[in-house]
Amino acid sequence: MVALCFGTAVYFLFAGVPVLVPLGEAVEPYVEGVLPVLLFALLFVTFCKIDARDLRLRRWHVWLELLRLALCGLLVWGVVRSTGLHSRLVLTGVFVCVACPTAAAAAVVTEKLGGSIGSMTIFTIVDNALTAIAVPLFLPLVERDAGVAFGEASLMVLGHVAPVLVGPLLLAWLCRRVAPRVASAIAGVHNLAFYMWCVNLSIVTGVTVRNIIHAEVSGGVLWLLLLAPLAVALGLFAIGKGVGHAMGDAVSAGQAMGQKNTVVGIWLALTFLDPLAALAPGAYVIWQNMVNAWQIWYKEKYGTVKW
Repeated sequence: MVALCFGTAVYFLFAGVPVLVPLGEAVEPYVEGVLPVLLFALLFVTFCKIDARDLRLRRWHVWLELLRLALCGLLVWGVVRSTGLHSRLVLTGVFVCVACPTAAAAAVVTEKLGGSIGSMTIFTIVDNALTAIAVPLFLPLVERDAGVAFGEASLMVLGHVAPVLVGPLLLAWLCRRVAPRVASAIAGVHNLAFYMWCVNLSIVTGVTVRNIIHAEVSGGVLWLLLLAPLAVALGLFAIGKGVGHAMGDAVSAGQAMGQKNTVVGIWLALTFLDPLAALAPGAYVIWQNMVNAWQIWYKEKYGTVKW
């Protein structure tokens, strides 16, 4: 929660104080450019802790993927059947939120909550690969003028997620094999990946608030685009935890279903769908991290995860 508030406060400081506006505009590209590097680093630190025996498919992986595809199909049907421009826009935004793959950084929060990093990592890889296959099939139904071939769209999706996700995993595996003492030393630094995630979250929050403030839509539609993702986030976390609870891994499954790579969602909306729909995944990143903040606070206070 501190990271969310800090990122928001810094944005308003540099956007609202006239003498700081030029500095903020000059630094902004560099700050956003740090995000992929920081994400790569925090994932490398996290993956150094993975037990190779945990890198296997589990039943809840299959169930969550089936449920996500079913929800995407239902939302696509809603978009196709919708006749109002506003309702279609909101449904498109909700579809993008659900269609987003699991965030690579979900492993960091999962570890903090006591879940399995290995199980989460395998799910994230499978989920991102499936997204690259399924989303291009849905896009022409949601937006008939998307104008992109299946193979091209799949490669574009993979190009956005593979380097940041697979790269740290391979580097961590190599480090564990070639320099196990270095990997153990990195893994032994308490909460290193978590604090790196907090810095990353502060930057993402500031960027998200800026996008919402400058959105070219107002009134009830804006509020729907901002609040509908809250219902989606709560619903996805609940579905994941419900399935995971039945199969003995509620923490990992909850994060797998609820914590989304909204950067991919925003890119999908801007590139293929309605640019205004990008507000929904932008709002989702704030809601999902408020849920994460509450879970982490509850875990530290009561020693267990409950929601």
